[in-house]
Amino acid sequence: MPMHPALKPVSGLIGTWRGAGRGEYPTIDSFEYTEEVTFAEAGKPFLTYVQKTWSPEGAPMHTETGYLRVCDGSALEFVFSQPTGQTELAEGTLIPAADGFSCELHSRVMNSASAKQVDKTRRTIELAGNVLTTSFAMAAVGVPMTHHLASEMRRAN
Repeated sequence: MPMHPALKPVSGLIGTWRGAGRGEYPTIDSFEYTEEVTFAEAGKPFLTYVQKTWSPEGAPMHTETGYLRVCDGSALEFVFSQPTGQTELAEGTLIPAADGFSCELHSRVMNSASAKQVDKTRRTIELAGNVLTTSFAMAAVGVPMTHHLASEMRRAN
């Protein structure tokens, strides 16, 4: 099945990525993790997304799923769903590069009644050849926008 033409600017994401990450936030102890992200396409104008993390000992930590769309070839829309009770609608401008792209995504967040309060998030994605770098900041639980996570992954397949 041919890839939808709208996905050409982000086609380098398709596949599975794996690497190391580090997290911190004023309300928790710093930590390290392994992250795996899979982007897949199905002939429609979006990529599916599944993310999982593990502790250094191999215990599961976090997971999220979502959909990535390219709009007008220059903007990204990324919808995330998390089992912690949040959904995010993240939007940003796609900046092409010779061997990939970068994008800073700003989110509107919805919290379920039982979730910790997350007010907004900011994610960066940078694809440079076979290296995918991400960072995540959030304003949550009374703390203003603060860096939380960073990872560097390499293509696993």
